[in-house]
Amino acid sequence: MDLGIAGRKAIVAGASAGMGKSSAKALAMEGVEIFMSARGEDRLRAAAREIADAAGVKVTPVVADHSTAEGRARLLAACPEPDILVITCAPPKQTADFREITVEDWNDTIATTMVGPIELMRATVDGMAARGFGRIVNIATGAAKHPAQIRLLSGPSRSALVNYTVAVSKLVAKHNVAINNLLPGMFHSATTTERFTERAKAEGRTYEDVVQEFVKSWRIPAGKFGDTDDLGAFCAMLCSQQANFVIGQSLVIDGGLINSLF
Repeated sequence: MDLGIAGRKAIVAGASAGMGKSSAKALAMEGVEIFMSARGEDRLRAAAREIADAAGVKVTPVVADHSTAEGRARLLAACPEPDILVITCAPPKQTADFREITVEDWNDTIATTMVGPIELMRATVDGMAARGFGRIVNIATGAAKHPAQIRLLSGPSRSALVNYTVAVSKLVAKHNVAINNLLPGMFHSATTTERFTERAKAEGRTYEDVVQEFVKSWRIPAGKFGDTDDLGAFCAMLCSQQANFVIGQSLVIDGGLINSLF
C-alpha cells in the first residue's frame, strides 16, 4: 500500500533504538527523508546507516537531547520544516515504591516525556498548517491510560502529554495536520531487552524465562511481548496521506493487557 508520503521530511526524536528506530525505518521505507536524533552518538549513527542502506533514502543523524532547549534547537536547525514529527524516548526507570521517587526524578522525566515533545510540536505545527500537511505521532505508553505503581515515572507525564496533543489536534485538523498518539505496552525494545537480560543473568535464568514470567504475572492475553517493527508500521500509517481523518486518537498496542472498551 502506498502511504502517499514519499519525498516528505520527518523528524524522529529518540530514534537510535527500539520503537523510535523502527518508526524511522518504516517511514524511510516509504521514501521519507529522515532526521533522527538521540543522545548516544555511536548507536545513533549506526542506526542511521542501517536505515539508509535498507531504504535507499537520505538519513541524517542529529546527536541531541530533546529534553533540553539546546537539543531541540539542534534538531530543528537540521530540519526546520518537517512534514512529519515522531517523538519517543527510552522509558523512565521502573518504580517499586512511589515513596522512592524524588523531585529530581520528576523533573527529569517531565522534561523528556512531556516538555520536550510539547516544545517540538509547538515549534513545528504552525509551519505544517501553513503548508497544508502535517503528521505528528507521540509514542507514549499504555501507562498513560492504565496507571500502575511500577510505571509512575512514565504514566502521569504521558497522560498530560496525551491531554495536550488531543486538545491541539482539534485546532489544526482543518489544515490537514493530524496529531495522534501510540500507547504501547511491553515490547522487545532495547531498554526492555537490557533490563530483562540483566535480571536474567542475576537470577541465573534466560531472557525468555523472565519475559514469560512477566507475561503470566501481568496476564497479557497475547502471551508475549510485542515486536517494535510492528509498532513502527502503525506509526507510519498514522503519518500517511490516508490518515487525514484520524484526529486526536490514542491507540493502545499492548497485546490486550488494558481491559477497556475505549
